Amino acid sequence: MLDRDLAELYGVETKRLKEAVRRNISRFPEDFMFEMTKEELENWRTQFASSKGDLQGLRYVPF
Repeated sequence: MLDRDLAELYGVETKRLKEAVRRNISRFPEDFMFEMTKEELENWRTQFASSKGDLQGLRYVPF
């Protein structure tokens, strides 16, 4: 589940979800979110290259 999926689940913008987590990190479980590395993102893109829907709008490394 990517940050945008979780944001949709909560009914907020992805940017606002990330902002809330960063500002209130102590209120979230340690394993609530992690940030993909650039290498992990490239591997993920390679695995889903045929699925354009998963890449649309993905400009930043997702959480």
